[in-house]
Amino acid sequence: MSPESTGQNEHYIRVYRRRFRAWRGNRPFWAGLFTLAGGVPIAYFPYANMHLGNVTLAMSTTAGAGSLIIGVLLVTLGLTMWFHSIVRVFAGVAAILLALISIPVANIGGFVVGFVLALVGGALSISWAPGETRSDEEPFGEHGSRRTAPAKHLPYEERPEGEFQAAAVPRQQGAGYDLAADGDGGRNRAG
Repeated sequence: MSPESTGQNEHYIRVYRRRFRAWRGNRPFWAGLFTLAGGVPIAYFPYANMHLGNVTLAMSTTAGAGSLIIGVLLVTLGLTMWFHSIVRVFAGVAAILLALISIPVANIGGFVVGFVLALVGGALSISWAPGETRSDEEPFGEHGSRRTAPAKHLPYEERPEGEFQAAAVPRQQGAGYDLAADGDGGRNRAG
């Protein structure tokens, strides 16, 4: 393509990856993922059948319904962390409590795997805080690189000729400023 071209030069996979990265950065993504992953073994193991040759081992217990409810609630809380991050603290506390309840109810918390994943996901959700966003521009530039913060305003301005000129600085209160003179337009005592 020529330098004058205004068409998109990026591959569509790179565009989707950048959009996913921006989506992931605005919510407690890893907390939701760990909580989702913790709910799956808690709900799955009580209903799983393991086959060893001709022998079938059923791990179903009397608390199978309880472990299914705990697993489904953990999956729901993980999705809530992703799509409604405003309730992340509630979802994190609920995930930790459900993980603790899964120890006696759901085969030692999905054989400890689901317990640990849900516990970590809940803790990550509680500790996550949204970052500062700039509404004036997107976080990534044209070529996928992160944009830098805008330059701070300096106390001087550059003229086109290359000379520097002091910027207009508003007058502030100081030793020579008369507070009582505000009625006359804030004139300086010395001048």
